[in-house]
Amino acid sequence: MVVARKGGLGKGLSALFEDMDIEVTDVRNVSNRNDIDENGIYFLDINSISPNSKQPRKNFDNEKIDELAKSIEVHGILQPIMVRKTGEGYEIVAGERRWRAARKAGLKKIPSILRNLTEEQNMLVSIIENMQREDLNPMEEAEALSQMIITYGLTQEQISKSVGKSRPYITNVLRLLKLPTEIQELVTNGMLSTGHARAIIGIEDKKIQLELAKYAAKEQISVREIEKLSKRNSLKGNPKPLKKKKSLEIACVEEELKEIMGTKVQLKYSGRKGKLEIQFFSKEELDRIIDLLRSLR
Repeated sequence: MVVARKGGLGKGLSALFEDMDIEVTDVRNVSNRNDIDENGIYFLDINSISPNSKQPRKNFDNEKIDELAKSIEVHGILQPIMVRKTGEGYEIVAGERRWRAARKAGLKKIPSILRNLTEEQNMLVSIIENMQREDLNPMEEAEALSQMIITYGLTQEQISKSVGKSRPYITNVLRLLKLPTEIQELVTNGMLSTGHARAIIGIEDKKIQLELAKYAAKEQISVREIEKLSKRNSLKGNPKPLKKKKSLEIACVEEELKEIMGTKVQLKYSGRKGKLEIQFFSKEELDRIIDLLRSLR
């Protein structure tokens, strides 16, 4: 019989469990499911295990699951998943990605740590494990932390200690939930970073928030540029419209016309339509520009 020391789940879980020795046993040697020791590791029937209803992670990368499945076919599962009893089977507490990959690899049994957890512990372990592995996208992380507050009444300070993150970090992540759904989807899909999202949150006008978010995602501008635009649109009074980024071709044409005309020229172009604006600052300058244009006939 192999004895393994509990470890690897990291900071935060010590508040939930004490260190203990874990015995590795084959479930086939146990005649009754109720006789299984809560502190052991067992090879459980993979079809008797179901995903965690409190799983904070909603999106799984199928390509990475396939890669892990191929690794499991060669090396097996190097780290057991954690489960708890539920009904006639078991529910995953931590390790759903490994479970999914094991199924793809064709495993009939999977090494599992069996634990007796409360609903609160179940959620906390699942969230902590995913956060420490950096498996959650920013919006999944924000939703998970929010549920810790809503469902179990934990304070931000308690969450900070549980997940091993600073209090400001927790506050900033939770602020993402204040963004409109469309912007949250851009963050979830990786089209906007958390830095971009945090810069946009400061704008009170939701319409301007969305406009700025779409612009940032399309033009792939830096967080610093977003912060500047955000500050400009957060000023009191009517928000200023966003200026579209000029193409290099239009900028070159404007510069060439500026040299010819001797004054600032703006080319506004969209599709097949547009307009050319030539600035002047006195009647004499206007007469000069008119004479210049007449000379082109």
